[in-house]
Amino acid sequence: MNHNSFWQDQTQANLTSKELKELKNLLEEYQKIKEQIEELNILYELNSQENNDETWQEILIKINGLEDEVNNQERGLLFSEKYDKNNAIVSIHSGAGGTESQDWTEMLLRMYLRWSEKNGFKSEIVDFMSGDEAGIKSVTFTVSGKNAYGLLKSEKGIHRLVRISPFDANKRRHTSFASVEVIPEIEEDIKIDIAESDLRIDTYRATGAGGQHVNTTDSAVRITHLPTRIVVQCQNERSQHSNRLTAMKILKARLFEYYQRKKEEDLVKISGDKKDIAWGNQIRSYVFQPYQMVKDHRTKVESSNIQQIMDGEIQIFIDAYLRTLQKSKNY
Repeated sequence: MNHNSFWQDQTQANLTSKELKELKNLLEEYQKIKEQIEELNILYELNSQENNDETWQEILIKINGLEDEVNNQERGLLFSEKYDKNNAIVSIHSGAGGTESQDWTEMLLRMYLRWSEKNGFKSEIVDFMSGDEAGIKSVTFTVSGKNAYGLLKSEKGIHRLVRISPFDANKRRHTSFASVEVIPEIEEDIKIDIAESDLRIDTYRATGAGGQHVNTTDSAVRITHLPTRIVVQCQNERSQHSNRLTAMKILKARLFEYYQRKKEEDLVKISGDKKDIAWGNQIRSYVFQPYQMVKDHRTKVESSNIQQIMDGEIQIFIDAYLRTLQKSKNY
């Protein structure tokens, strides 16, 4: 950064400055934990002689807090892939099953929004399609914050719900499915060539909650990338221009993911290996009746506290997936 030509390339300079800030924060967090451990050691040694019950309670509280901080730092070491630190773009699509699956999609949306809020992430819905009677057919939202994609990539796949349907007058048990797609938001240093001639841009009236502009102006934007048939939509912004900018950002991320996946599939064809596509697998089951259990089929981690999970307490599944992923790479 001290080089005379550093600021000539603004984009690269901003990325380097951002990297420096992240490294400084990492060192500061490490130093903070180190100092806390040293203070606790001193406090422990002093109270070993005085044996004051209140001081022992204070030490215990500090140890628990320190344990949480260390766990957070340990989790940070599991983010080894290039785009783990990026923001995430999440889409949820209801499966076959009509209203039941659409209600399940809305339940998953609430779960992820609650998780985002509890973990200090900013989330924003950019597009949604309401269900026929209840729930949501599909929704796309962004999650912004450090390592958002690295955490949420564990949620990519098919989520299965088993419960007695509130929409069934006969109170029968139903199985519903919803698919979750997670891609990283691509930063400006990634070059994705998008020709204007390859795009079809349609405008339409936004639907649902969102302010006075909803249902009064054609502010919502739908962009179709003709060569790949990838379609993105945005309707949350108040102007057509803003919706178009957001839709183009999502299109860029989806095209990047599309080309990356194509490369991987081509490599599989060349090598002759047969691998399942991760996003097409059932990754987790949520059973409400006849018993209560959430089980991740990849890591075998499970929890019987179904209400807590649906309120966004899904970190146990995320951490287990990241550790399993790291272990497989080490082998």
